[in-house]
Order: sequence, then structure tokens, then C-alpha cells
Amino acid sequence: MAKNLIYTIPTDKHNKEDLLALLDSHPEIKFVSIVGIDLSGNDTDEKIPVSLFKDDIESFLNGTAVQTDGSSVVLPEIATLNNAKVDMITDLDANWFVDYNYEFIDSETEKPVGTLRIPCFLHHEGVAVDSRHILKSAVDTFKTTLLDIFAKKPETLKPFGITFNDIDQIVITSATELEFWVKTPNDKVETEELSTSQILQEQYWTRTKGVVRTALEQSLILMESYGFEPEMGHKEVGGVKGRFDSSGNFNHVMEQLEIDWKYSDAMQSADNELFIRNLVKETFRRNGLDVTFLAKPIEGVAGSGEHTHLGVSVKLKDGKRINLFAATKNDFLSSIGYGAIMGLLKNYEVVNPFVSSTADSLRRLKPGYEAPVCIVTSLGHSPEVPSRNRTILAGLVRDPHTPLATRFELRAPNPHTNTYLALSTSYLSMLDGILYALENNKTEEELLAELSKKAGETTDYLEKDRAYRAEEDVFEDFTQEERDEFFGKAPATVYENLLALDKYPEKVEALKRNNVFTDKLINSFRLGVTKRWTTEITSRVISEYASEIRSFKSLHSLDKALDLDISNWMAINDLRHYIMKDSYTNKSLFTKIKEAIVADDLEAASNLQIELDDKMSLLRYLYNSYKKNLLDIDI
Repeated sequence: MAKNLIYTIPTDKHNKEDLLALLDSHPEIKFVSIVGIDLSGNDTDEKIPVSLFKDDIESFLNGTAVQTDGSSVVLPEIATLNNAKVDMITDLDANWFVDYNYEFIDSETEKPVGTLRIPCFLHHEGVAVDSRHILKSAVDTFKTTLLDIFAKKPETLKPFGITFNDIDQIVITSATELEFWVKTPNDKVETEELSTSQILQEQYWTRTKGVVRTALEQSLILMESYGFEPEMGHKEVGGVKGRFDSSGNFNHVMEQLEIDWKYSDAMQSADNELFIRNLVKETFRRNGLDVTFLAKPIEGVAGSGEHTHLGVSVKLKDGKRINLFAATKNDFLSSIGYGAIMGLLKNYEVVNPFVSSTADSLRRLKPGYEAPVCIVTSLGHSPEVPSRNRTILAGLVRDPHTPLATRFELRAPNPHTNTYLALSTSYLSMLDGILYALENNKTEEELLAELSKKAGETTDYLEKDRAYRAEEDVFEDFTQEERDEFFGKAPATVYENLLALDKYPEKVEALKRNNVFTDKLINSFRLGVTKRWTTEITSRVISEYASEIRSFKSLHSLDKALDLDISNWMAINDLRHYIMKDSYTNKSLFTKIKEAIVADDLEAASNLQIELDDKMSLLRYLYNSYKKNLLDIDI
């Protein structure tokens, strides 16, 4: 990394004079990119020569210089082919980052060429339609609504020992954790080897080695340069030990890592996460390593999550900060904290489509891999002794000695989750529960009792047939039937997940407060997700499954095979044909799925996808059992 580079341009420098002075003194910054986030979480990257930016800097700062079209972003039925102009309005209130190309060294400055990335809002026909603006609106709505109720009901502030006139502002704090898989290109490791290593916890928190260690340390150092304040980088549960080649180089890498960094306000947290993903991927690539942020890149092994932390505090005029979720007496939470988690859980069915919007993300959410399946929380066994239940959807993180640390950890997001929309829907849902608690003058004792209700008990806010709190291991201490009954049946496909937006219109209303989400935005998001799901199934999943099925070949020799080996292979081959091969009289599962999608029969496609995933799991099991029984194998 070159010296004397500038990495971050803070908000107080977002003016003509400071920017021109900065760019003149850093000629290695050759380009400017205006970064908008569409409804699918994709970020735009436009290389504008810095000379053009400097010549027209006032227009850029006023948001009048840059436009794109609907083909560049995912905004279906908003930016259409016959009405495609999208304006990019510069955001002056978030940090700007300089993205360096370390493989392109400027001959004049002998420094890597940099691109100044400026976040923006996307406007169509004068209306903001992007993920960043949705989050901005959600945060503004949360703050103003909470301040309004504090003004109308000042008694709600008494437990915190403050008055309305003491308040300077409401502060929304968020953070994410990034898990990912890293490997040497083209290397493959048997799933059973990975699964065994996971069960034995051979990789969890162990020492990184070789190029993995180098890339991880370089990533953390770069993050410090940008001011992200990394807190740790370590191995996660998945992976196997690397090996040395004949030259003494460390290769055959296949392991899972996690990087954590400090919280920030909601918008900055989402911007940071997006930039860090690219920083990490590029840093590992420069070290000859592939990085994948897929939620479930390897079936049968732990997937990658991106746990998202949600907190709310109030900043007082004297500079002091008070956590609004933290208990003011010997309790788990304040009334506001109880209301927040109740709102998130009650409305989570309509939050989930924005958190888990790909087939890959829902494959991760399966029992047995420390990934949440049930809509349920854990508070701990007692207020005095905090605990961390890793089997629930949203858990309470707290330290009785550090009240400012009190927050909720949403465990469902993954690295491809649109963090802007996940935060937006989470905070709006939490606001719904907070309003219930405060407007009805609910005490902490009443809210704790309601949150701890049993399925079948009637309460004022939470649904009668559901339970919402479990301190047990929800995978070990409840059967599948009990989980479905108490906590609701988890969606298995993207289609099933999106159905919640129709099934729970009253919950969707919580997202529409102050028009943060509109019917038009929700419909556009839904169309984009549906198109991505159907394209992913037909063009990626089926193709990958086909390659896997073709690799399942007959391995036994006829003169040495037992009847059991022949019988096993016949069952495998029959299943291969059922999944993949058409005949004059029968259509394969692959063909049935494709035809259902072409016919726009998404319910049938969803059901067939569930069957396909089940059949592939069975096929892998049968083939593994078949191989294990062979003494002599023909390769």
C-alpha cells in the first residue's frame, strides 16, 4: 500500500473549495463514481474523469449533473424502457471513499489510481426510488415519530431521568458482521471432509496461515486506513486445513472467515458494509484467492451470515448518551426495548422478503447450522446474567455494566442481503411495537409477560397462536412440528417468502408509515426479486445441479460388485433420470420447472424447486453410501 493516500472524505469536506484543493493535491485520484443502490442492492459504478468533475463540480454537488437509465438499475415498472431517465442526486451527508486500483500504478505519482466514490439517491420523475433513500426515510420517520410521542407523553422519559427539553437528537446505531468463504481457485474439497471438520470444530477461531493470513491482515489494515475501526478478523466454523505444495507454498485453501468492525449510524453502516465487501474481495484476489459471499455456497456445510445489530439511543444537549433499549432497573429491557423486539417479531413475515430474497439465502436458513429458522427471540435466563442463544432469529445483546451496549442482533441476513432495506424494514417494524408500548402506557412487567406468552394465550399486541420467546435450543428442544406450530412455518422458497406481502396486509402497513414504502416501491422490489429468483433457478441452479449429476458415475466393476452395489447404483441412476432426463413419455424435474416458469405458474415452480432440492439431497446421500461400499473403484 502506497503512502500519503487519502481514503475517506468526511462530510465537512463536501464543498467546492475543499474538494478542489484535495483533488489538486492528490492527482492519483483519476476518476469519480456516483454510487446509487437500486432495489436489489446493486451499486452503480460510473467512471467519470476527475477533470470533468472538477470543471462542473457545482452541478455534481447540486445533483444536476449525472443521469442514468432504467436498464442500468433494478427498478421494474418504475424506470421503464419508454420512461427510463433516472437522476443521481449526490448525498452530502455520508462519508465518501476513495477506491484504489493497486494493480494500476500511475506513472507520474507512483501511486495506485483512485476513484472517488460518491453515494447518491436515485430519482425518477422527481421521486426518490432507491434503497439508500428508503433507509433515510425510515430513519427520519423513526426519529420524528419517537420525538413526537416523547413530546406528547413526557412521562415516557421519566424512567431515564430526563425530560423532552434535555434531548438533542435520537441516534440510530447499526452494525454488520461479514462472513465469507475463501479458497484457492479451482480447488475442490469433498463435502464430507468439510462437514467432518465443522462437527469437530477444527477451524473455529484457529490460527490463519499463509496467503489467507496475509490477505486477512491486509484487509484489516486497509479498513483501519478508511476509518472503519475493525474489531477482529478470525476463522469461522467452516473449512479444512490447507496444504503445502512441492514448492512449499500454502494451497488447497478452503475455509470460512469473519470480519467485524465498529457500529455507525444506519446509513453509514450500510455504506460501510458495501465498501468493505468490495475491499475484502479485491484484497484476497490480489493474493490469488477466490472469495464468495453466497449465503450457502456448499450444501451440507455452514453457510455465511451477516448478523445485523440494531440499537437506538438519545443524545442529550449536554453530550451525554442514553441507550433507549437498556433497562433502567433490574430488568432485561426498557419499555421501549420490549416494544422494539415485539414489533420486529410480530411483523417479521413482511421483513423477511427484504432480508432473504434469493434461493441461496433460504438454503442457509436450515436447522443444524446455527442459522435462524424460527421467528423467536431470547432475552437470557436472568437480568443479572446475560446469555447468547445462537438458535433464535433476533437476540438481545447486553452487558449490565455497559448499558450503551444494549442492542438486538438479527441473525437472518447474509452477505447478499440488501442491508439498506433490511435496516429500513427492521426499524419500521420496531417502531410499530414501540408505539404500542408507549401509547398504551405498558409497563416493563406487562411487556415481558406478553413477550413470554405461550402459544394460544390472548394478548393485546402479539398474535394468539404464536409464541415469541424461547431460552431453549429451538432445534434440539422442539420438534419440527412444534417449531412450525409455536413460531410459524419458515418459507422454503423465494416465492413462499414473497407471499407474506399478500398474506399480511396489516403488517405491510407498518412499512408504509409516512410513505417510506409505497405500493409502487414494494411491487417493483417484488418484481425484481421474482425475476432474479426465476433466472437463478433456470440459468444457474439447474446448470450447477446438471454438472453435479453428470459427475455421479458408475464406479463398480461388474466382476467384483455385490448385488447391493448394483442395486445401489440402479437407485441412483433412476433418480438421476427422474431429475434430469426427458423421455418421450416423461418430463424431468428440470423441464417441469422450466415450463412452470415460462407459463408464469410460480406456485408450481416453487413446489417443484422444493422437490428438486430434496431429490438432490437424497441423490448425494445415496451416491456417498454407494461409494463407501466399494472396495475396488473404476475411475
